[in-house]
Amino acid sequence: MKRIILSIALVILGFAVFSQDTTTTKATKKFKLPSVDVKTLDGTTINTSQFTNNGKPIIITFWAMWCTNCIKELKAIQDVYDDWQKETGVKVIAISIDDSKSVDKVKPFVNGKNWDYDFYLDSNKDLYRALNVNQIPHTFVINGSGEVVWQHVTYTEGSETDLYKIVKEVAAGQEIKE
Repeated sequence: MKRIILSIALVILGFAVFSQDTTTTKATKKFKLPSVDVKTLDGTTINTSQFTNNGKPIIITFWAMWCTNCIKELKAIQDVYDDWQKETGVKVIAISIDDSKSVDKVKPFVNGKNWDYDFYLDSNKDLYRALNVNQIPHTFVINGSGEVVWQHVTYTEGSETDLYKIVKEVAAGQEIKE
């Protein structure tokens, strides 16, 4: 009898976990991008306070080579990135959280993709933790004043369209509403 009850409880728990929508998109109370050191793909240390785009929006996305949805998101954005830049001047900064075991493979991987983004390494996950990221891909939109104004967790096909709407609003100086 105990096994039957336990089995039923596990089935119910399984349905509850897998039926949850893990996509989270939200306007956020504005806050400054934390000042944290990350590395370029060549190993040079840079502080995130140096992330600028002449008053135009910045997209920061956390990714890893093992993350299928991260790769899909980066590819989807690349397909329309030239148009986005022409219309809004947006810059994409991709932050790899690959650890010390795989970090040496990030640069060749990125070079093979011909992505036009600025890439940085956060192998110790300092920026990851400072921004309270707990799942990737996790994408942030930064306004021209260096404030985080919007964030999105995970990627589904078409999410880049919603992201671009936010970028256009930020570029136009509009407040982001949920």
